[in-house]
Amino acid sequence: MRSEKEMFDLILDTARDDDRIRAVYMNGSRTNPNAPRDIFQDYDIVYLVTETNSFIQDKNWIDIFGERLILQLPDELDKIAGKETHFESCYVYLMQFADGNRIDLSIRTLDSAMKDIKSDKLTVILLDKDGVLPEIPKPTDEDYHVKKPTQELFYRACNEFWWVILYIAKGLWRREIPYAMDCWNFWVRPQLVKMLSWYAGMLTGFSFSVGKSGKYLNRYLPDDIWRKFLQTYSNADIVSMWKSVFVMGELFERTARSVAEEFGFSYDFEQSQRILSYLKHISKLPKDAKEII
Repeated sequence: MRSEKEMFDLILDTARDDDRIRAVYMNGSRTNPNAPRDIFQDYDIVYLVTETNSFIQDKNWIDIFGERLILQLPDELDKIAGKETHFESCYVYLMQFADGNRIDLSIRTLDSAMKDIKSDKLTVILLDKDGVLPEIPKPTDEDYHVKKPTQELFYRACNEFWWVILYIAKGLWRREIPYAMDCWNFWVRPQLVKMLSWYAGMLTGFSFSVGKSGKYLNRYLPDDIWRKFLQTYSNADIVSMWKSVFVMGELFERTARSVAEEFGFSYDFEQSQRILSYLKHISKLPKDAKEII
């Protein structure tokens, strides 16, 4: 596997040798002082170019970065899907290399980049041939920190969680595991992660990011809550899924009540208890039942 120095040398030497490339900056986890460093970190690189067309028409130019395992062109995929694209101002190459390194490379015109270069506070300028880029402050992940909830956002998370968890119950009774799993992971789990993030923020002063999908929550949650959270990940077995549903409900209930108490929010405890009782009823409902209650 090529070292970090070898990769940066390659990225910057390629830019220096190509007159079409006028500047380079990086963002993502490699610029985040609070992100753990490991061998799977991507190189999130932006090349500022005089025009994009020549980079798009002859894609062989990216061969210089090494042997690829796979290439994804998200703009091309968006075009296939009928989504709006702007090839003339921005084009992205996602490159996974055979040696384990990965570069997420964006080709952008200067006019396009200047509109939002300061919006990402994890931006670091690596090269500026013409001295045209603005001064960028020291990178910080503060924009990604967990924010304190409002009563409205708290209510929304609670309502969505307890409403859609009933869909999971319906799916499990019908033995429609794909449907139940989709409800679980696309709608219910995000609300649990949100509540756990608020709970962790409440304990630690809202000075951190939990990362995508709450992947850093283990740093900030008490061990017992973290272990409970892991128990909400189930295999595709009906009995195991029901167990995880109840763990999820009880965990959400516990942390939601704490968050509500901390911020003076109203929380419908009686409603959540009714729903948990209803879930237990559905879990025992015979498959040939003619009515629910």
